[in-house]
Amino acid sequence: MVVISVKPIFTIGVLTLSLILAVLLLSPTSPLYKAPLFLTLPMNKLDIWSVGRMVEWRPCKWWLQGHLTALPSKSSGFIRVDCYGGLNQMRRDLCDGVGIARLLNATLVLPKFEVAAYWNESSGFADVFDVDYFIQQMNGFIRVVKELPSDISSKEPFHVDCSKRKGQFDYIESVLPSLLEHHYISITPAMSQRRDRYPQYAKASLCQACYSALRLTKSLEKKASKLLEAIPKPFLSLHLRFEPDMVAYSQCEYPDLSSASMEAIEAARGDRKPWTGEVAQIWRKRGKCPLTPNETAFILQVLSIPTNTNIYLAAGDGLMEIEGLTSVYTNVFTKSSLLSGEDFKSMHGNTKAALDYYVSINSDSYIATYFGNMDKMVAAMRAFNGLYKTLFLSRRAFAEFTFQGLRGKELMNALWKAHRDDFAMGRGSALPDCFCEFKL
Repeated sequence: MVVISVKPIFTIGVLTLSLILAVLLLSPTSPLYKAPLFLTLPMNKLDIWSVGRMVEWRPCKWWLQGHLTALPSKSSGFIRVDCYGGLNQMRRDLCDGVGIARLLNATLVLPKFEVAAYWNESSGFADVFDVDYFIQQMNGFIRVVKELPSDISSKEPFHVDCSKRKGQFDYIESVLPSLLEHHYISITPAMSQRRDRYPQYAKASLCQACYSALRLTKSLEKKASKLLEAIPKPFLSLHLRFEPDMVAYSQCEYPDLSSASMEAIEAARGDRKPWTGEVAQIWRKRGKCPLTPNETAFILQVLSIPTNTNIYLAAGDGLMEIEGLTSVYTNVFTKSSLLSGEDFKSMHGNTKAALDYYVSINSDSYIATYFGNMDKMVAAMRAFNGLYKTLFLSRRAFAEFTFQGLRGKELMNALWKAHRDDFAMGRGSALPDCFCEFKL
């Protein structure tokens, strides 16, 4: 036996220093905090999907099975909806545009999708969605045409600014006169639509467009189906948002990232400087800061999602710190790993997003770390199809509990209860425009 003699004072000093470092590194309010991996969860805890739901959101019968208000015999003119941003933002703009066109008794021209180098995007509406199916499904709800009459087909539409329009009379008083004067106008719907103010026939058209009329083109659906078949079953689709532009846009700071991630975020910041001090704390507590892959892995374990779960990563290019997830959940699959190189390289932003959307609405379960346009659309379509294993991770709860100083089992239990209540009550998936709450 070899005995090593150590002076008592030195031993005490080493122990004290170790304790201080442990407190600093594991304190949830510290910028160096990292969620522990491979958690030891309380025995016999149910997974999140075993929690009994109290309500379900289902499509309302008034638009799904209701009698349609007959279209007036004469159209007020033609409207083109100009859509910008990512695929699901453009889908939202299109749905709102359909509602507006029906409000004004206008004929809808096929929408214009933004061509944007930023999104690596050049595909239009017809490259993503089945045009003939869309027109067929909208029959009786609103008039849709592929081509304009010859007397106006060579003209560019008169653009009407709709950034401040919200309700029915805003459009009737401010947009209808331009439509009647120019006969062909283009609009980009405002994000703050007051659909609850629309008459039922306009809301019905919007709901039909969003949830029953948009089907992928046959070639794109074939590719999406091939991708779905390649994913080992059962699987969870995880929409993870931690790209440089997303973090920069959030104006949140993440000091404990790799130097490569920090450089990428700084390059994307532009004028959006991160909040500091008390403002930064308030911002984070409001749930404005995207969850890191490491934090996501922590919460998934809290929810008793097994670490051998097959996970399809529904995400854009450029995800940072992905090792924080894959070091815990090792069965992670992506588009680029499942599609052939040529298939993947030939795709643009919209078509890639369409694949993620298709896989996510057909997955066994869906979890999102954000509540953006894709998440809302996927949650709606899953509810439409009767699939309710859908959950949004709570950035607000995570921030609030860690700022309170909770850690270990206290943090785990608090997060479990918050997400259990959200899942049971359908919070985050509430869809008041086209869906109704059914108590179970």
